[in-house]
Amino acid sequence: MCCCLVQSELDDDANNPKSICAKATLDSEENTDNHIVTTPHDNIPRLLGPIHRLDTGKKCLVLDLDETLVHSSFRAVAGADFVIPVQIEDVVHFVYVAKRPGVDEFLIEMAKHYEIVIYTASLNKYADPLLDLLDPQKTIRYRLFRESCAFYEGNYVKDLSVLDRDLSSTIIIDNSPNSYLFHPENAIDCSSFIDDPRDRELDQIGSFLTGIKDAKDVRGICHQWRDWPVINPIEEEDRNERR
Repeated sequence: MCCCLVQSELDDDANNPKSICAKATLDSEENTDNHIVTTPHDNIPRLLGPIHRLDTGKKCLVLDLDETLVHSSFRAVAGADFVIPVQIEDVVHFVYVAKRPGVDEFLIEMAKHYEIVIYTASLNKYADPLLDLLDPQKTIRYRLFRESCAFYEGNYVKDLSVLDRDLSSTIIIDNSPNSYLFHPENAIDCSSFIDDPRDRELDQIGSFLTGIKDAKDVRGICHQWRDWPVINPIEEEDRNERR
């Protein structure tokens, strides 16, 4: 569902980042015919529809799912927020999902300032029902799954250039550097969330995103999120313009 996991790895998934994945029988790594590209920026379709009237003037916030907003496991987890049934080869498996602390508030608050897009390497048979539960307020405007990723040098890469959004106003949040291989200057490199109830990283990221929502160009300032508000890239941008 998120990356690719063969049957023999299922018993070892609980503490492995991005471990809840489809088995090879669901989506073979050797068959990439359904993926958009095998090299960056080939002639490929635009993935997003028109900007909703409520998102006019907002920047585009692209969010990863697994280990960024949630952590999922095939193993039963006490206190899981959601349990998602997924059918694999006529057998129903249950995926136990823990939400990253603060994710509910994060989605609601960010939707006030950004057009929210989920872009995940997970399969939609797992991610779609999960997102229905994760986002009851319908803050997410678009959902993109594995088939929308670029398969490049063995990685599922999220190619922001095919979203049909201005790259100067597009931010991706992802725990995997391979996911934003084509656009590292647009990335907020969050840590991997597994099961730490003390994790409050989304609070820091949300505060930073609110602070830069009016930035003229997000490229090159996203990496400063950990230093916010001690370092304010908007104030630095204004000072540079006055010089």
